[in-house]
Amino acid sequence: MTTETSTTAAPATSELLATVGNKVRSMRKDKGMTLAKLSEVTGLSQAIVSQIERGMANPSFTTLAQLAHGLDIPVGRFFIGQDQSKSPVVRKSGRRNLQNVTRESVGEAIHELLTPDRDGTIEAQWISTPPGHDTSATPFTHSGEEFCFIISGRKDVYLDGVCYSLEEGDSITYSSEIPHWYKNSYEEVCVAIWVNAPHAL
Repeated sequence: MTTETSTTAAPATSELLATVGNKVRSMRKDKGMTLAKLSEVTGLSQAIVSQIERGMANPSFTTLAQLAHGLDIPVGRFFIGQDQSKSPVVRKSGRRNLQNVTRESVGEAIHELLTPDRDGTIEAQWISTPPGHDTSATPFTHSGEEFCFIISGRKDVYLDGVCYSLEEGDSITYSSEIPHWYKNSYEEVCVAIWVNAPHAL
């Protein structure tokens, strides 16, 4: 019996697992298959299939072969470059989970990619942070510029120690080169759209 392991891999490996998982989910949905149906035709448990689709498991080659057989595709399709099948549309169900992929996506915060990949001139994320979420212990600095729009809840954004308290409907723009961190000191989840425009190197 094949055993899958949860992924605590390096960022590059996590990105590969997320890419493979997104392809499995996309192909399954394109074929109108439920998780239960794919589980049935592959002999894999629904839990394992779900973990693979979310990039949370490191599947063996045997498992990938089972998935490929169930989806009626060559196993190599899982590793074909993104450019051959890239769509400009990101469906809600197909958002890539960036947990442990970026420095900011830690703890119980949910970071989901709204752009097709992270290689363009802008990168947009859907970010949900629970009450008590605090990144002040690890301030962030990197090239580029950031924009945030608060959809619901409240959040404190610190720029070089200066606190900017944002509420629903507020937005903020700042240079990513300024040390910045975030804190949800309130009693409700904060949902926001965050856009990063990295400076070209």
